[in-house]
Order: sequence, then structure tokens, then C-alpha cells
Amino acid sequence: MNRQDEFIQTFTIWGRDFSRAGSVSTEIKEILQEIGVPSSIVRRVAIASYEAEMNVVMYAHKGELILTLNPETIKIEVEDKGQGIEDIELAMQEGYSTATEEMREMGFGAGMGLPNIKKNADVFIITSTPGVGTYLKMLFYLDNEKAK
Repeated sequence: MNRQDEFIQTFTIWGRDFSRAGSVSTEIKEILQEIGVPSSIVRRVAIASYEAEMNVVMYAHKGELILTLNPETIKIEVEDKGQGIEDIELAMQEGYSTATEEMREMGFGAGMGLPNIKKNADVFIITSTPGVGTYLKMLFYLDNEKAK
């Protein structure tokens, strides 16, 4: 496969911008629906990208989400500049959250973000450096044989 078979779009996500929270994942969902991606895959990508987007809004100063589409996969990479994650293993546990009281009052911080991403992506990679930021890579296979 060569580069012309790929569609790449980059989105900027701003920390603490709760008024626009969810807009990037909504745009991704619309792109995937427009090109005819099966609804079961669109749903999984929408959930995972929303959770990743919300983590940037809640915990980082700024982040970039890169959507890469090709005939075999949907790849989403999110890299943020922020506080990073001290203990990834702990952060991956359902119900664990470092959300502030303010975030909880807005309905966020249930501790399901990273577990939901892992559950919905076919491949999920996370790395983080405390005080620097976090990188997520999610891969979704378009081939039903490889997909979850």
C-alpha cells in the first residue's frame, strides 16, 4: 500500500475546553459514516476517540489527535502535553480516577476512560511520562476476521 491510499487528518484538542469537548470524536464519527465504515466499527471508534479526547480536555494543556484511514485500518493517535500518568497499570483499572471534584460535578471522572478505550480498540498502546504527557495509539481493523 502506498501513501495515496491513506487519509490523514489532525485535530487539536485544548485542555479545560469543556464547551468543545466531544467535537473531535463527533467529527471522526461523521467522517467514518460518510465513507461507509460499518456502524459497529464506527461505534467502537467513536467511544474510544471520545474517551481519549475527554482525557486531554480533563488532564492536559493541549493535545493532538491524528486520524489515519486506509483500506485495512483506522488508526487514532493522541499525544498530549500535560501532567502525564504516574501509574499506567493503576490508571487502567476500572473505576480508578484522578478527576477533580469539579470534573465529577460535570459528570466526568468515573474511571472508565482508559478501560473503555482498551475494550473498544483492536490494538491499544499507551505510554506516559509524568510531567510531560501521554501518547495513545488505537488501531481498529476493518477486516472482520481481525476485528474484535
